[in-house]
Amino acid sequence: MSDQKLRDLLARLHKELENTDEVDPETLELVRGLDVAINRLVESDSAPSEFDNVMDRAKAVETQFAVEHPAAERFLREIIDTLTNIGI
Repeated sequence: MSDQKLRDLLARLHKELENTDEVDPETLELVRGLDVAINRLVESDSAPSEFDNVMDRAKAVETQFAVEHPAAERFLREIIDTLTNIGI
């Protein structure tokens, strides 16, 4: 169920960004890369270092969004919390 919640949150994050005119291509690429990394993480038996890497990336994007895209930042916070709770 947590895997599905992550996928739902990622979809909501993408939708939020698509509906925002002020998102630059670099930010969209960061989110796409994070999406791929999270999906890879939940679909495989990953090493703890890979989990830490994904969490670091997610937190970096969240920090950027806190200022530039507060609505999208909320979804990223939920994604980080969900990843932490399932402890991949």
